[in-house]
Amino acid sequence: MINFAVIDLGSNSIRLKISQVNPDGTFKVTHQLKEMVRLSENMGNAKILQPEPIKRTLKALENFKAVYAKLPNLHLEAIATAAVRQAKNQAEFLKLVKERIGVEFQVISGDKEAYLDFLGVSQTLKIGKQCLIMDTGGASTELIYVKDQQIQDLISLPFGSVTVSQEFNLGDKISTENLFRAMTSVEQKLTDIDWILAAHKSNIVALGGSNRTLAKIARRKESDNDELPSLHGFELSGSQAVDIFAKLVSLDRQQREGIPGLAKVRADVIVGGLIPICLLLRVLHIPKILFSNCGLRDGALFNYLSANSYPLVDVRK
Repeated sequence: MINFAVIDLGSNSIRLKISQVNPDGTFKVTHQLKEMVRLSENMGNAKILQPEPIKRTLKALENFKAVYAKLPNLHLEAIATAAVRQAKNQAEFLKLVKERIGVEFQVISGDKEAYLDFLGVSQTLKIGKQCLIMDTGGASTELIYVKDQQIQDLISLPFGSVTVSQEFNLGDKISTENLFRAMTSVEQKLTDIDWILAAHKSNIVALGGSNRTLAKIARRKESDNDELPSLHGFELSGSQAVDIFAKLVSLDRQQREGIPGLAKVRADVIVGGLIPICLLLRVLHIPKILFSNCGLRDGALFNYLSANSYPLVDVRK
């Protein structure tokens, strides 16, 4: 038995997931930790990681190390995505992490991030014959068009919840002008994708903090008790998602903080984070969103199992 640990350093949050893997390929998740470090905060056009977000990230990594360092037979993979990928001071940051924490991060490409998302989703959900997988992070958005369980096309776009919200001032009360400019900018980038119309009327499989927040808000609206349906496999119609987005746009930051299912730390970036999926709902006439609680971290595990000749156990829901 090994303890497979993966650290996922994103633009908004950093996460640790640990799974006990048995020789027969079965596994059990033992730890899931998350801290909102917002590493991409105030990177701006210069794409420079700033001192305060770096400090928060190092503190989170120290907390994570206190958990995984005690485990026997540890296999640790540390993956950095859009914020570090785009940073001009990437080398200095990675050197600092290695010196302070002893962890060497692998900075993966956008295409690799999208591929790991695909593995995490396709191995844990029954996604049907055709779908568009969408992962909206803090500083990037990955799109993977899947047909008959195979990747047809994929792309990583350099915008996400934090970058869109900061660039167009969507953090508090939202003006019509700023919303229009943000939606126009994102729509131009989405419709520039040559193959995007091939996903017309396909379902979207959504992951990433902003997209999952849609599901969390919808679950709270549908259920008046503490027994909420599982987020993994939760379904929402396109029209329901648009209604939630419209409501969020009408509120200021403090009012959004009071929405059940919306974490307060996301209140200033949720509108920017939901613009990409809401535009795809409109452009592609998407009938339904299927939400996944599995993505990159799970994809890293399945990639490891495959590379080390473990039998793959069907855990799809």
